[in-house]
Amino acid sequence: MKRCDLHTHSVFSDGTFSPEQIIDSSIEAGLSAIALTDHNTVSGLPGFMSYAKGKPIDAVPGIEFSTGYMEKELHILGLFIKPDSFDDITEYVKNADERKENSNLDLAQKLNQNGYMIDYCKIKSERPDGKVNRAHFAAELVKLGYFETRNDAFNSILSKEYGWYDPPERLSALKTIEFICDLGAVPVWAHPLIHMNYEECMDFLPIAKKHGLVGIETVYSLYSDSDSSFAKMMCNKFDLLESGGSDFHGSNKPDIALGKGKGNLEIPYIFYEALRKKATQ
Repeated sequence: MKRCDLHTHSVFSDGTFSPEQIIDSSIEAGLSAIALTDHNTVSGLPGFMSYAKGKPIDAVPGIEFSTGYMEKELHILGLFIKPDSFDDITEYVKNADERKENSNLDLAQKLNQNGYMIDYCKIKSERPDGKVNRAHFAAELVKLGYFETRNDAFNSILSKEYGWYDPPERLSALKTIEFICDLGAVPVWAHPLIHMNYEECMDFLPIAKKHGLVGIETVYSLYSDSDSSFAKMMCNKFDLLESGGSDFHGSNKPDIALGKGKGNLEIPYIFYEALRKKATQ
């Protein structure tokens, strides 16, 4: 069976592979289609698409928007983004980027005041586009020996509950779905069951569908079998297309492999074909 992976991250957000390495590794893994969906940025897409030309794989330009709805954090993928939309996307996330930067500076200050001596300027300088999120803080804290794993940092001083991290105001989930549609791209709700329970998903989906949502991830690295079954049911109930992704981050999530997740993924190529067809309509 031909397989794909429609949710990955590169060094242009919080992954450790370059866009070119993702292409090469996807081919080595036997994938027929791969999407690059970095967080709130399209900076890696020109190199990703250029490098994929002439290679035996279908490359999907994408993005993962960090959005909010009813105090919940929701991640919305935009797939099959056209190159002439890149500037519009950069402008769309500009204010959110500024809010995120202010949140980062506040977090860095609190960490230093409490004895966790990180160099925020150094962290920013190591990013291809200078964008930083908590994953980069966690990686630096591990590198400096304060924690053994990134999850240890996330579950303690970097958690919202601890009080040092003040989440910035996020983009509106519904407006972002509409924005993706306006670009002629395909909006897909990433890992819905990670941020909402079954009942919350069922309440949100009819609203999201009215705003243009096209698909949801029914196959995902952290899903249980019952999660995948429920997600498929939601697709059928609301006439949505299925998508799937590993959420690959390279060595930042070493237990998740391209196209395979934790060994539990089998994302059929027909998912890619159906979403691509929708993008061309």
